[in-house]
Amino acid sequence: MAERKYSEEHEWIEIDGDIATVGITNHAQEQLGDIVFVELPEVGATLNKDDEAGVVESVKAASEVYAPIGGEITEVNEALTDNPGTVNEDAEGDGWFFKMTIADPGELKDLMSESEYKDFIED
Repeated sequence: MAERKYSEEHEWIEIDGDIATVGITNHAQEQLGDIVFVELPEVGATLNKDDEAGVVESVKAASEVYAPIGGEITEVNEALTDNPGTVNEDAEGDGWFFKMTIADPGELKDLMSESEYKDFIED
């Protein structure tokens, strides 16, 4: 089963072997409101942990999406280009942003478990 972790910047990351799928959390999309535009990274781009990976814009605000770990972008969710509202409908499922290779599995230890993230957003 894939393992899921969370960042303090409200990204989720699902680890499946050496590939990670990244998106924004349900909490983040609730804070943003109706999402009208998503800018995704380029396939083949190499990002370091905490690099800006994209932008999500809502009727309220624009917000950067960061890489929770370092690695190479292997796939982006092209469906979000035509239907950015998918992020509102299913932020932690069909609304994923990109997939990347995991450059350094040690970086995963800096991320939160689901229960730690729930405590983090309640504080």
